[in-house]
Amino acid sequence: MSKSIANLIDHTALKPDTTKEQIETLCAEAKEYQFASVCVNPTWVQLAADLLKESANVKVCTVIGFPLGASTPEVKAFEAANAIKNGATEVDMVINIAALIDKNDELVGRDIRAVVDAAKGKALTKVIMETSLLTDEEKVRACELAVKAGADYVKTSTGFSTGGATAEDIALMRKTVGPNIGVKASGGVRDLKGAKEMVDAGATRIGASAGVSIVNGEQAKTDY
Repeated sequence: MSKSIANLIDHTALKPDTTKEQIETLCAEAKEYQFASVCVNPTWVQLAADLLKESANVKVCTVIGFPLGASTPEVKAFEAANAIKNGATEVDMVINIAALIDKNDELVGRDIRAVVDAAKGKALTKVIMETSLLTDEEKVRACELAVKAGADYVKTSTGFSTGGATAEDIALMRKTVGPNIGVKASGGVRDLKGAKEMVDAGATRIGASAGVSIVNGEQAKTDY
């Protein structure tokens, strides 16, 4: 088992049909393997927080404006505040992707800041930009806007669009944000080799539903 990789993994279950039993298993695995966090939909945050309350090293992460990013900044801010109230200590928000493509940087910046402000002093904020839908110029611009808004991480993907993380995108994001902002690779990381490629490219977190398989050196069959 690769303990160092385990400590970088957000152990993830975000499918709409995820059950209570599966969340319980997710949290038990996160405690056993000492993953960085569990990443769950907002409806499961309180349960996950309860299950992990005796495990200080495993955080509770949730998603905001997921998976489309198309709700308003005000709705995302409320969703983040509600999730934090329920026990989330990390929030991964999806940017307004269409606004970025339309070059409406003011709206994208406001979108990110709304969540950053709601989480300030209470939770880390990660900014999902859905790289598979963007040009390199748009990826760079999204990273710059996230840094300007005060986000803690930039993140590649939801895992629910047309593609996931690539080492090339991670390297571009790392180059853009510099050394002091986290970079999270999510979507399609299914084995230890792939996880190590992302880390070598500059990732400091990995979002995956295949966390157990990754640290055990196995190949997982997963869509996320």
